[in-house]
Amino acid sequence: MIIDNLSRQSNESFYANWDGRKFSRVFEPEKCLPFSAESAYEDFRAYIVDDKFSCIGAKAALNGNLFRVSCYDEINTLETNRLLSRDLGVFAAEQKESTTNYASFAAIFTASMFENESVWERSLWEQLQSLHELDRQNSKWDPAVSSNPEDPGFSFSFAGTGFFIVGLHPQSSRLARRFSRAAMVFNPHAQFDRLRELDQYERMQQTIRTRELKMQGSLNPNLSDFGTQSEARQYSGRAVEQNWKCPFSGHIETTKS
Repeated sequence: MIIDNLSRQSNESFYANWDGRKFSRVFEPEKCLPFSAESAYEDFRAYIVDDKFSCIGAKAALNGNLFRVSCYDEINTLETNRLLSRDLGVFAAEQKESTTNYASFAAIFTASMFENESVWERSLWEQLQSLHELDRQNSKWDPAVSSNPEDPGFSFSFAGTGFFIVGLHPQSSRLARRFSRAAMVFNPHAQFDRLRELDQYERMQQTIRTRELKMQGSLNPNLSDFGTQSEARQYSGRAVEQNWKCPFSGHIETTKS
């Protein structure tokens, strides 16, 4: 199986799951997580279960579905890129073998600080670009989504899997995106399609917006209905300008079969 092959490459991975009582490594669960990782994961879980947190999809993923976390030091370093690309590949394989409609993977950057939203936004897209440059050597872009960040059908792709990205950091002006550490949450795009087929997506979306409106008093102006504008505008959480251009470039012509 894909998961079995990837597990042999774990090499002290902090890639972990929540079993309802505690976090443990997905591979080599008998090994304890270091305190710094466990602390970051517990803080993230507390952030999600808080009543003020608006995304019910993340709550559902945590509550007995497919919820994975891993932590790294600085964002977008050679070592972080190596570890994050491996962990994200594992998650992509796991979610393809899962039947759940609620799956999320959170990458937490424990040593990275950002002075404002613009710096965070730039770093987020640089990290995604680095992941793509590694991924394009082995994988094709998910054919279900566009590689053009200006296209309303765009989603970031890794290991042949489209993802909707939710960026979190302490300086976010949106309360729903304000977390004690910088983090990127990868949500498989296919699960949103399944929820639409089940007529559950719009109801979930409305619930999220109602919660955010109650918490913040306003909705992020970048929120849009599916297919009306590129979701890239939402990734960082910053209220980007109307003429904002996404700094990401999706290269798909050199991917292998």
